[in-house]
Amino acid sequence: MFINFVVLFLLLGLRSEASQQDDIDFTYNGFQGVDMSLDGVAQITNDGLLMVVNTSMQQKGHAFYPHPIHFMNSSSGSVFSFSTTFVFAMFSEFAVSDPGMAFIIAHSRDFSSAWPSIYLGVFNKTNNGNSSNHVIAIEMDSIQNLEFDDIDSNHVGIDINDLKSVDSAPASYFSDQENRYVNLTLSSGRTLQLWVEYCGVQKQLNVTLAPFEVPKPKTPLLSFNIDLSPTIVDPMFVGFSSSTAVSKAPHYVLGWSFKMNGKAKDLTLSQLPKLPRMGPKTEPRIFTIGFPVIGASFMLMSIFIIQIIVARRKKFAEVYEDWELEYGPQRFKYKDLYIATKGFDDKELLGSGGFGKVYKGILPTSKVEVAVKRVSHDSRQGVKEFIAEIVSIGKLQHRNIVTLLGYCRRQGELLLVYDFMPNGSLDKFLFNQSTTTLSWNQRFQIIKSVASALLYLHEEWEQVVIHRDVKSSNVMLDKELNGRLGDFGLARLYDHGCDPKSTHVVGTFGYIAPELCKTGKASPSVDVFAFGIFLLEVACGRRPIQFHESEERLVLLEWVISSFNMGVILETADPKLEMNYEVEEMELVLKLGLLCSHSIPTARPSMRQVMYFLEGEASLPELRSLNGSLFFTAEGTGDDVSIWFPYHMSAVTPQSSIADSLLSGGR
Repeated sequence: MFINFVVLFLLLGLRSEASQQDDIDFTYNGFQGVDMSLDGVAQITNDGLLMVVNTSMQQKGHAFYPHPIHFMNSSSGSVFSFSTTFVFAMFSEFAVSDPGMAFIIAHSRDFSSAWPSIYLGVFNKTNNGNSSNHVIAIEMDSIQNLEFDDIDSNHVGIDINDLKSVDSAPASYFSDQENRYVNLTLSSGRTLQLWVEYCGVQKQLNVTLAPFEVPKPKTPLLSFNIDLSPTIVDPMFVGFSSSTAVSKAPHYVLGWSFKMNGKAKDLTLSQLPKLPRMGPKTEPRIFTIGFPVIGASFMLMSIFIIQIIVARRKKFAEVYEDWELEYGPQRFKYKDLYIATKGFDDKELLGSGGFGKVYKGILPTSKVEVAVKRVSHDSRQGVKEFIAEIVSIGKLQHRNIVTLLGYCRRQGELLLVYDFMPNGSLDKFLFNQSTTTLSWNQRFQIIKSVASALLYLHEEWEQVVIHRDVKSSNVMLDKELNGRLGDFGLARLYDHGCDPKSTHVVGTFGYIAPELCKTGKASPSVDVFAFGIFLLEVACGRRPIQFHESEERLVLLEWVISSFNMGVILETADPKLEMNYEVEEMELVLKLGLLCSHSIPTARPSMRQVMYFLEGEASLPELRSLNGSLFFTAEGTGDDVSIWFPYHMSAVTPQSSIADSLLSGGR
């Protein structure tokens, strides 16, 4: 019986302690004589104000309710409901505000390692974002810090172990009379009141802000659903943290009320202490001392601002000449492209090659996703003509062409801006083992898309456009995996019916037509040759030229011709397809690839003929092999016409000599 009595007594004691814990309730209408745990520059003034930080620069201060509080319901494992409200005022000496202050619930009162300024005296650069912090903060922040993804320089936010707020909103309150949100300025020195309420059942955290003289609005500023139990580690401490940066900006708390498991009592506003008068009284000496100091400060500030402006202009300096004025709509500002690509961050890099690097970007004004290619250029050598052609190409409108939106010139580089293609380039799907394999149907549709784009460039636009760099890495895939021909950085234009001018031999090794090395003239047949190699790439899943460890090179075109001569051309099909393809379509693509990549330009079909073959509107000439040479039967006759590679592919002919013959026009 005695033992039962002792157990009952202990249980009643524990229940009484829990009841006392659940009923923690305090209200401070001013802090005169109140026991608070203070550190840093925090102090209670003679007038009863809680000054969390004073006019010192780069300082921090903390003020806590001195006793630990148990927030956790041990039986359910959830957090009790709680409510608090406080009246505060934040002053700023300059137009550029100091960071602000925060109401915090923390597992420890030791913030000696926290940093002032933008870290609000709560975190530092090392521990910011750590789940081990066990800190909940309601920040009143008057500086926009992009590092923390702040929405503006005057906001209220909910922070969980991190200064990147889980929810935030511009400082304002909902006026029930005007039925709209009214803006407030946190650092104006105006007296404001904030309510923080957490419902443990609904797991909802509400934050409400209003001017000192306005009753609590019915609509909160922030309402965020969150379970605080992972962050709460009993016991916890409640209080305030604040810090300064470069200005003398005191932050005050005039009154504070808190309650567990209930609504915090309303503060008696008439009993709250008065704020001190900020700033010195106007004295006659202002004319002899104040104005010179202000003038000197203004001059120093002006010099500082001018230095910033000059440095900024130098950073974003562009090459801009009078003749470019007519290209206004196609000319992008370097600053916009710099912001869009996050300073050309490597994390935004989409790919790189011999002609430059390509970055993903989001234009700051329109929020349109783009791809930005950086290409080195010499502004003294034909750049005017090159830009003119770039702008002309920007007028191309076709569903299978990646739109060139415009350009920008800066110092020694040219930036080309394209539509962004979310699935990247085709070569990644063909040659990257970790990427999803495209089905034959998808590949055949991409082939027809690229052929349609080249037909448009060669015959259907107002000028003849020679792409000069047709290859799988320049075929982009949109979100539906439709093929689009892109990268017109090497393209050249001339009028229909005119003879193309000679130019430098450019392109990618393995795709360059043999005659280009001799004449230097880029005609549509140059693109047809590259398109033929592209067809073999897509069908065979191989690059045009592959080098083995023995430094022996395998030329894709030679291999397919050899396989055709042996009657096993289908054995060149990409093994990743596992023979899941239409045999007729595969044979058509392989033979059409051979026809388009003929060493004699006049023997290649036009892109219109290519489209006829692909759409089944015309039959591909029948190819036959005789003594190592390829023949086709001319349509409408029974005569064999030899138009193919006038060299023999015997077993003793080295592959390297065949490749050299192809690249030199091989007669």
